[in-house]
Amino acid sequence: MSYQKQDLYDGLVTEQIAGHVKEILRLLGEDEQREGLLKTPERVAKSLQYLTKGYGEDGRQIIQSAMFDEEYQQMVLVKDIELYSTCEHHILPFIGKAHVAYIPNGKITGLSKIARVVETYARRLQVQERLTVQIRDCIQEALQPLGVAVVIEAHHTCMQLRGVEKANAVTTTSAFSGVFLKDPRTRNEFLNLIK
Repeated sequence: MSYQKQDLYDGLVTEQIAGHVKEILRLLGEDEQREGLLKTPERVAKSLQYLTKGYGEDGRQIIQSAMFDEEYQQMVLVKDIELYSTCEHHILPFIGKAHVAYIPNGKITGLSKIARVVETYARRLQVQERLTVQIRDCIQEALQPLGVAVVIEAHHTCMQLRGVEKANAVTTTSAFSGVFLKDPRTRNEFLNLIK
């Protein structure tokens, strides 16, 4: 069966997901007709639809919706962007923050658009490594800056609640392009600013 993009908020999609959740509850040994669980399948369906709403958004369009000519060629950094995503391996959340910088090359974008790009890619089933690269590539392609730097620090509940059960582990990923990749001084300036 091939993947077909559907309207994520279509009532039929919600109903189909809810039906599967109801079956999962039954397979887990629960009485899906128990009072406390009657509306759970629909709640879970809507929750999953919200947590994956990024599939219906285009990061490049977000950046390009607020692009302005500007000759500024120093670092633009938006740090401590709250991030909530869902691990594609266990369908459990990972939560953290993203630090995103770019050096303009004649064009800048609205600062809120950087946070929106993070949100767009975070609201998909993800691995942190891919998320980091997707944010970098989106900004690089849409804005054509001299370089982009992205660092994400996150707690993964799949590591905290199951398996190894390490509650305080933090995963850090990074992705660089352009001058951040080629010039250690620029990269180090970014890394010092996010400390």
